[in-house]
Amino acid sequence: MTYKFSSLDEVQEIKNSVLVFGHFTTIHTGHIRYLKNAGKKGEQLIVALIGDNTENKYQFSQIERAEGLASIDLIDKVVLLKKDELNEAICKIKPICLVLGKEFEKSNNNVIKKAIKTMKSLGGEVNFDAGVVNYATVDLLKSTSQQLLDRKFLQFRNACKRQELSQKNLLNTMDKFHNCNLIVIGDSILDQYSACEALGMSAEAPVVVVKELEHKNFIGGAALVAANVSALGARCDFVSVVGDDEHAKSLVTELEANNVEHHLVYDNSRPTTFKKRYMVENQKLFRVSKLEDDMLAPKIEQKIIKILEKLAPNSNGIIVSDFVYGLITEKILKKLSELASKYDLMLFGDLQCSSQVGHVTKFINYDLLSPNEKEARIALQDKESGLEALAQKLFKKTNCMRLVMKLGANGLIAYDKSLKKMNTQSFPALSTNPIDVSGAGDSLLSVMAVGLACKESMMVSAAIGACRAAIAVDTIGNYPITKEVLKEKVKQIFKN
Repeated sequence: MTYKFSSLDEVQEIKNSVLVFGHFTTIHTGHIRYLKNAGKKGEQLIVALIGDNTENKYQFSQIERAEGLASIDLIDKVVLLKKDELNEAICKIKPICLVLGKEFEKSNNNVIKKAIKTMKSLGGEVNFDAGVVNYATVDLLKSTSQQLLDRKFLQFRNACKRQELSQKNLLNTMDKFHNCNLIVIGDSILDQYSACEALGMSAEAPVVVVKELEHKNFIGGAALVAANVSALGARCDFVSVVGDDEHAKSLVTELEANNVEHHLVYDNSRPTTFKKRYMVENQKLFRVSKLEDDMLAPKIEQKIIKILEKLAPNSNGIIVSDFVYGLITEKILKKLSELASKYDLMLFGDLQCSSQVGHVTKFINYDLLSPNEKEARIALQDKESGLEALAQKLFKKTNCMRLVMKLGANGLIAYDKSLKKMNTQSFPALSTNPIDVSGAGDSLLSVMAVGLACKESMMVSAAIGACRAAIAVDTIGNYPITKEVLKEKVKQIFKN
């Protein structure tokens, strides 16, 4: 590799340049957004990289961080600071614009305040930017599917290398999953996929007309999380509420087929949540949902609590998969925390609010939270902060030990503060053209919970989870993914 970085002593004025500043411990989507926006403000993009000789101890050395930055085409030069001499860098480079992260906009940091004052004295511009938030990607417009996949596989292997993980580490971790015993609690969903033939437009109204050909049922929601836990070889007890209806019978059949020990409470006042998706080929046209999202009646709530009290002593942890349909009440959340404390259980929380209203911040002191970026922004009422600042706010608000920020087509970022210092790593999405993204987050959650409950590291669990999510999105319908299939995916990625 031809390195494009130099020490601060060597650097001189760079005409029409834009300067950015930070430690860049791990490069992820948030940084790319930030760098793209900064690069538009001048002819050359320069990074002033914080050195190793500061009070903060970073996960990787400055040279390692510089090498990562140097591989990004957006960046023209990386300037190596001894500490955090941003002001000196400005005086030497004389950039036309200094672009800082949004989190610095109201900062009392003396380094930042001095740098802003110097920029103004030189007639330069100071911007605060977190990058434009997009929840989709245009990568396929720039590369072929195979080129993009090869690049993602390489990024994944490099991420594993940074965390000192090998193919053997991932495979050996999966062999330990059978030692795990988890409780999954959450909303049961029966998903139905209906294959249709498109007939055209109605003559009566601008409505698409389709002919239904056949349909297939799949378990969804927290039931899918439970089935995925079982498919990994772990033991799973599933706790949920269903209606006394045909959909519940179908759900039970699927749970038993997937070796899930189910503890279902029947509530005649609420139907089993049922979602039907109409599809032509691989394209979803629309979805119809039948559900009840009121909070549980006190007697149903008490039945759930008694089941949890019975199961907790023999478990390693509890996964809370909340689709905000009323099952996870405040009283149940309190009981989960009590049981976790009493029996030393790990707590894993995920809340999905794509079409409902809910906040992941209701999960306090959990071992792992698993929101996507949009859910995190909704919970924190923050649409401007960069991803790093957003993650730190979520840590502070919930006091969680670990966090996985799901970024859809841009992969995920894993954060672990359970160690002496924060460990952060991004992993790319390992699919180029997903067929069905439903269930991808459930697949990721199940792997990470099983891995962590088996006392494996956050990063090895996240790496395996990224592989499993890729399998999920490349398949129509919610099929639980076995450990054997997952192993083959890992081997494929490391083979290239």
